[in-house]
Amino acid sequence: MPPVFTRYQKFVVALLAFLQFTIILDFMIIGPLGALLLRDLHVTTRQFGLVVSAYAFSAGVSGLLAAGFADKFDRKRLLLFFYVGFLLGTGLCGVADTYTFLLCARIVTGVFGGVIGSISMAIIADLFPLEMRGRVMGTIQSAFGASQVMGLPLGLFLGNHWGWHAPFVMILCVGAPVGLLIASRLQPIVEHLKVPSTRDPVGHLVATVSQPRYLRTFLATTMLATGGFMLMPFGSTFTVNNLGIPLPKLPAIYMTTGVVTLFAGPLLGKLSDVIGKYKVFAIGSMTGAVLVAIFCNLGRTPLPTVLVLNAVLFVAVTSRMISASALISAVPDMQDRGAFMSINSALQQFSGGLASTVAGMIVVQADDGRLLHYDRLGYVVVGAMTLVIVLMYPIHRAVMLKAAARPAAPNPTPVVAAAE
Repeated sequence: MPPVFTRYQKFVVALLAFLQFTIILDFMIIGPLGALLLRDLHVTTRQFGLVVSAYAFSAGVSGLLAAGFADKFDRKRLLLFFYVGFLLGTGLCGVADTYTFLLCARIVTGVFGGVIGSISMAIIADLFPLEMRGRVMGTIQSAFGASQVMGLPLGLFLGNHWGWHAPFVMILCVGAPVGLLIASRLQPIVEHLKVPSTRDPVGHLVATVSQPRYLRTFLATTMLATGGFMLMPFGSTFTVNNLGIPLPKLPAIYMTTGVVTLFAGPLLGKLSDVIGKYKVFAIGSMTGAVLVAIFCNLGRTPLPTVLVLNAVLFVAVTSRMISASALISAVPDMQDRGAFMSINSALQQFSGGLASTVAGMIVVQADDGRLLHYDRLGYVVVGAMTLVIVLMYPIHRAVMLKAAARPAAPNPTPVVAAAE
């Protein structure tokens, strides 16, 4: 019988899920606002690609700098510090009035926001055993769907009526109460501090990076992010100008996709715990690759067809992220989790930023607004998704051997970390 969540664990999952809702919404809102930003700020596709990638690159640098210290402090305090900084950056985006100001604001947001995901992953690995993490990841990944169901349509509505600044102000208002909950209700997470360590921050970083089993995971993460980030920056522009979907209809697409993802996330998480995380990952990757190849070669397409394709594609993407996250969380040892997750997140952000930049170089906007060479971009993504299936298999085998070598862990208490 699978372990049962305690009341406090349910609170932690809900808190991290809502926190991820704000982070994901801030990160994803740039894509749907792309059509407005290209028009209002008079920027090129390359400049817009830089705005998107600036968040990722700054998050990557921040993750690397934080890696050496990530296992030296209470994870609650680290989470609160970086979340407050993230809200500050989002507020700056809400008052930016030039391209340069917006670019700098996205850098500030990335410096703080990019580390939050790695801290959350370390918290999950500390408080939940491996056999529960699929369900945890599925619930937290549902924040992605929630951001589309509630956040993106509302953000686009605000953007269309009050300008592109309004969605960032909305995120700031929604995120502030989350910070208060972290400060008042989340208990200290310090079990990792009880493991003896004589490493200084630089030594801890070097030791983590140099482990072969960690390097293998870092490579898989790099390719996983490369495929995931390439289509995002120009998704709304392609939908409007190539598929012929009017801009006011975009909220319907995001809402439909979000509803499906919102319900699919927990189910896929449970499925990954039952039939195996790698199986779910491989099936989702193969399905996603086929759908990307089809989607990127579409011309003028009826709205119902776009709705169905987007919904199924995002279910495939969600299954990849849930299963991959659960597998990767089992790779590091307890005393290395913070550093490992920070480095892993940094590489994810770096590769995502590079992917967004490369996408801006491949895609060109014609005089009539259509995006050219989007099909080439799709083929690159298909290749990356296929390669990650191969790269994740040895990780899966190592995690299974590691789990088999350890005795079954009891259901963890709220504040005491459990073994995988």
